[in-house]
Amino acid sequence: MSRRYNFCAGPAALPEPVLTRAASEMLDWQGRGLSVMEMSHRSAEYVSIHDAAEADFRQLLNISNDYAVLFLQGGASSQFSAVPLNLLGEASSADYVNTGQWSKKAIAEARRYGEVNVVASAEADNFASIPSFADWQIDPDAAYLHYTPNETIGGVEFDWTPRVDVPLAVDMSSTILSRPIDVSQYGLIYAGAQKNIGPAGLTIVVVRRDLLGRARPETPAMLNYKTADDNGSMYNTPPTFAVYLAGLVFQWLKEQGGLEAIEVVNRRKAEKLYGYIDDSDFYANPVVVHDRSLMNIPFTLADPELDKLFLAEAEAAGLLNLKGHRSVGGMRASIYNAVSEDAVDALIGFMDGFRTRQG
Repeated sequence: MSRRYNFCAGPAALPEPVLTRAASEMLDWQGRGLSVMEMSHRSAEYVSIHDAAEADFRQLLNISNDYAVLFLQGGASSQFSAVPLNLLGEASSADYVNTGQWSKKAIAEARRYGEVNVVASAEADNFASIPSFADWQIDPDAAYLHYTPNETIGGVEFDWTPRVDVPLAVDMSSTILSRPIDVSQYGLIYAGAQKNIGPAGLTIVVVRRDLLGRARPETPAMLNYKTADDNGSMYNTPPTFAVYLAGLVFQWLKEQGGLEAIEVVNRRKAEKLYGYIDDSDFYANPVVVHDRSLMNIPFTLADPELDKLFLAEAEAAGLLNLKGHRSVGGMRASIYNAVSEDAVDALIGFMDGFRTRQG
């Protein structure tokens, strides 16, 4: 069977050249006679893979030596605990912005470790927009300000970076590597891999070095950023195969022309799909236009009774994983870096044909 178009929010599509190369090296990595999955993480072979992945990731995002780059396990959800444990220090509270389901989970977890000041929330309008910065109730004495630049489930995204006097801690799981960013604006960036980085099982943390060493005494070693940095992300056995695959993705991104080039493609894909939805009276997107996600595009049908038929016919047409998150329903197309423009064109063609058939 030929490969289908995968619009899953995560684990998401991987570039086909990456999968092809990984398959070719599965049994024998570069003539060593074993798979990466079988290597000692202390071996020269694996260390070279790890170091190359970090170097390419730093190059793609222009990350200076003022920041540590950590390859960790546990998913972004583990960072909901790790962030307050590492950054709260002696401060009494932290600021959080609530823009959707992942923000809510981060807030709930942070409240286990200290006071959380929700500076702004979009819950009143069902998370269809980003709260105006002018209305944020910021605490100048907060240890940090946490927000989620892109909410995977609701499809809302910041197209701006808050300017505050405390470190910014951000969950970039669904937006990292989709375009250039200025890392120096942030104190801490974390991201689960299974969107634009690689397979599930790897989490990347980028943390400003002056923020290391502030962890509370009760912080588990596995969640302590300084412990991870001191041990080169090898305090325990790292997710070796996931790091290897992520490294191949970073190489692929560089071959595409880097993040500047991939942003052009991503914006073109999003403009096509949003444009079709907006021009239709059969489909709708609930998000305020200037707060729409570049990566995750939810949409609804005029008649929700047609949802099951739409999904069944889409899958039969080779368009997979279009069902919206269970908390919001409807449809969602996640169009990460590895989702081609051809895939988006095929989706639009199917949507148009489905609309016509419902007449």
